[in-house]
Amino acid sequence: MNFKVNPAFENSTLSVLDNIKTFNNSGTLFGNGDRNKIKLFELNGTTINIKSFKIPNIVNKIAYKYFRKSKARRSFEFATILLEKGIGTPQPIAFLENFNAIGLKDSYYASEHLITELTYRELVEIPDYPDHDNILRQFSKFTFDLHQKGVEFLDHSPGNTLIKKTTGNKYDFFLVDLNRMNFHADMTFEQRMNNFRRLTPHKEMIAVMSNEYSKFYKDKTEAEIFDTMWKATVDFQEEFARKKRLKKKLKFWKS
Repeated sequence: MNFKVNPAFENSTLSVLDNIKTFNNSGTLFGNGDRNKIKLFELNGTTINIKSFKIPNIVNKIAYKYFRKSKARRSFEFATILLEKGIGTPQPIAFLENFNAIGLKDSYYASEHLITELTYRELVEIPDYPDHDNILRQFSKFTFDLHQKGVEFLDHSPGNTLIKKTTGNKYDFFLVDLNRMNFHADMTFEQRMNNFRRLTPHKEMIAVMSNEYSKFYKDKTEAEIFDTMWKATVDFQEEFARKKRLKKKLKFWKS
């Protein structure tokens, strides 16, 4: 077993460890648990969530023991880096990895549980969401700040940014599902634009985001930013649709 706790939670080490060890029989399920299972627990009067990652296949069991860090460990370490950079994310609490003779058996990541008003997904699915344009523009500035700090969030997708209203018309943004990230000294224009590709298929949203991004990124014109961002989006949507068709065909031939 490999277990590490955030120094800020050292006094709660035994409680956190007990919650993880009794994960299957305690806690309150959060979400549908289709792939990874998340449960809520109480820790000293505060709600935390613990994610149990899907048990890896035989290849990844070996890889996560000898060659790569587990998703749980990466989530913990990346959350720590984000907070050091002043980027919003739930406070990391701990991670635990269980190993057997073959490799990684299972793994868990514990973090603060944030309750927020919405995620980016609502902006995609509800075009008339209150204050839609303002939230989208602040999100675009948030993403620009990520890029300026060299953070390439590979899972920058609709459900992975929590959005919380603060005062007046201001919003805070928090990244979740953190196990896939790259950190750069300086991000290229192509890396920046590709980072928007998963967010929305709606051209009008791309227009707003590219307009706002162009206010801060001066190396390219607004038109160049829009064209590149939209092309990255279209390419992603086409590839996503192609994979979906392929899965459907495979399912048909197996039935």
